[in-house]
Amino acid sequence: MNSNYTLLTIISELPNNISKPHNHFYNVCVDLPPNVVSDGIWASHTTGAFPSISSFTILELQIITIFTVTQSFHFFLKRTGLPYLVSQVMAGFLLGPSIPTGPFDKYKQMLFPYGSPDILNAISSLGYAFFLFLNAVQADFTLTTKTGKKAWAIGLTSVLTPIVIGYLVIESKTLFPFWESLIGNDEARSLFAVVISHSGCSFTVVAQFLTELGILNSEIGRLALSSSFVINLTSGIVVGIGTAIFKSYEIDTLMIIMNVIYYIAFITLVPLAGRPLLRWVERQTPEDGCVNKIYTYSIIVALLLLGFLAGQFHQPFLSGALIFGLVVPEGPPLGAELIDQLDLFATWFLTPIFITCCSMKLNLTLLPSTPTLVAVILFFIIMVHLVKWILCVSICRFCNIPFTDSFCLALILSCKGVVDICSYMTVYDTLSQSEEAISVMIISVLMVGTISTFGVKTLYDPSRKYAGYQKRNIINLKPNSELRVVACMHKPSHMIPIKNVLQLCSPSLGNELVVDLLHLMELVGRASPIFIAHHHQQKKGGESSHHNYSGEVIVTFNLFEREYAGSASVNTYTAISPFTLMYEDVCHLALDKFASLIILPFHIRWTEDGGIESNDNNIRSLNTMVLERAPCSVGILVSHGAHRNSSNYNVAMIFLGGHDDREALCFAKRTFKDPKNNLVVYRLLARDRDITDWEHMIDDEALREVRGTYVKIENVTYEEKTAEDASHTTSFLKDIADKYDFIIVGRRHCINSSQIDGLENWTEFSELGVIGDLLASPDMRTTASILVVQQQHSTTKS
Repeated sequence: MNSNYTLLTIISELPNNISKPHNHFYNVCVDLPPNVVSDGIWASHTTGAFPSISSFTILELQIITIFTVTQSFHFFLKRTGLPYLVSQVMAGFLLGPSIPTGPFDKYKQMLFPYGSPDILNAISSLGYAFFLFLNAVQADFTLTTKTGKKAWAIGLTSVLTPIVIGYLVIESKTLFPFWESLIGNDEARSLFAVVISHSGCSFTVVAQFLTELGILNSEIGRLALSSSFVINLTSGIVVGIGTAIFKSYEIDTLMIIMNVIYYIAFITLVPLAGRPLLRWVERQTPEDGCVNKIYTYSIIVALLLLGFLAGQFHQPFLSGALIFGLVVPEGPPLGAELIDQLDLFATWFLTPIFITCCSMKLNLTLLPSTPTLVAVILFFIIMVHLVKWILCVSICRFCNIPFTDSFCLALILSCKGVVDICSYMTVYDTLSQSEEAISVMIISVLMVGTISTFGVKTLYDPSRKYAGYQKRNIINLKPNSELRVVACMHKPSHMIPIKNVLQLCSPSLGNELVVDLLHLMELVGRASPIFIAHHHQQKKGGESSHHNYSGEVIVTFNLFEREYAGSASVNTYTAISPFTLMYEDVCHLALDKFASLIILPFHIRWTEDGGIESNDNNIRSLNTMVLERAPCSVGILVSHGAHRNSSNYNVAMIFLGGHDDREALCFAKRTFKDPKNNLVVYRLLARDRDITDWEHMIDDEALREVRGTYVKIENVTYEEKTAEDASHTTSFLKDIADKYDFIIVGRRHCINSSQIDGLENWTEFSELGVIGDLLASPDMRTTASILVVQQQHSTTKS
């Protein structure tokens, strides 16, 4: 007897399916009323000391065992790059009959006695329903209108063409008798379900897959999300209608028609009625406030009721959760609040248990006895994926997408995961397919998921397009050409410092400034990232007007543009994505807009009295990744909290030598084009410098104009200082730190600079370089803003 066969499933199936060949008959004895809570270890041997006597105690032991085994597998498998899902499935195989454990089998029987998985399955399946609901909440239902023709073409052909080809191969009068002779009538009839299940893909699985690989908001990631949403939506509707037909097939034609009508009405009326009601709930929530608990509880109750209602016309409970999840507005406040309340309980606690319980039901030891069935199912799985790959690559090549990226997209849209495994087990519980067939499909999920993971990791590098084959820096700009800047901000406190540094660029005729301002926000309560170009956005009523992203930022920098009309232009964007992937938005915008400089706010902001106003390590990680991958030069802006309203600045440029210092000098040269700004260039020279050194001669040439022509201008000063060692450099910086409004420095300097020798070991923030780190130190007691410049990484072609 298989201890993982659920008692409730068998009892419910017997009355209507007695004649079916895969039914099992058991004599079952049940103690009523059941003993729920243990009497403790001090009770008598008959009532207390045995865990299997009390259902709650055995449930606790089962949960502890599942998590222990799962984490043990994951401890080893994660080092090979395999996802957590593989560990959960392997734990189920070990705890179930699939992996014989010899003398330990009796302990498995004791831990999972016959009928006990019913309780574990009931609890964990409810958690899985909430998991699907939360993932549907995070999906952006408006992708159906935003998705471009490319994604629709890839999505529809990828799901419909394999289904059509599979149907022709299975159901044709010539071939069906052949499949029937190989595997029998029942298994041949179920082959079409194999084709349908592998033709589609889950939006949830694709979103998690892209997040794990760190390419969620890359170009291929965005296309994959849109295409998978189309596939998921199309296959979901097809499966829903198919379920309505299949469940009523043995009753009568009228019932089939009625169930299909009920299903179509359900998926139409729930969004039409629910979306406006939930928008009203959002309007009742104060800005930056929490959603009223009454609304949250009402949504959970509505979820359960809709699941029950779906069952009345032969749809699974999960379909109600999915449809209602798509109705809930994604993102804050409502979507984010539901995820915050339910995510830990559903996603990280109950769903892993449910996956393990599903794989415990299977017995892989049966597969060697049915090699023909295994071979036929594998043939159809491989056929479906090959058709999908060929179609996806062909359409992408027609759209001028490189072959490597096209193949990676095909792999992404073929990946399988949590949702697929649970769907297969739902089919298995209804006895629609044999245990052997489901076992092969579960194994195929693990294989396809692993191939997709390693394939995309190997073939796709999103940062390669940022390689610096083309000069995009300030030093290579032609005289009097416009400066294109991507300025980033996260918080309202960043607005004034960013505005100040843009004013420092001295926009004027002949010194034009083009700014692409990027407001970066963390992705909360949704699966797909958002990128909004506000200058292309049209004002619409209803739903779109509710999302007023970056309103204050737009107003502030529109005023800046008007102040410098004709010499400065500002385009504002909002990017909503995970912090770990924000660098993609920044670098892609800089690449797309041919920017010469990216300006990033430093992760620490000090008050004027030296105290820390804010400290965000997520921003620091973002800055580090942008410095490593940027397609142009990068400037990190350190603000000490001094708010200025005037546009005239005293600016110091500290020059030691090297690529970054020369880039910083070119930026500093733009500041004195406004007569109200005063620029002082300090060159720190080592006493033992080698004037014949090539780098030293390049530095001399870069400073030639500053020492000669520019010195005649009233607002430009050039001074040379000799610093024998690091202590002299530190003393000099302390002397000038509080004399200026802005200090501009390069991030990296000559390797053998005696002026900073030894200071590298004391650097706290490597992204600022040695001089920038010293100036940003609270010990400097300065209110000056510091701009640390790194020149574009250059890549030479072999």
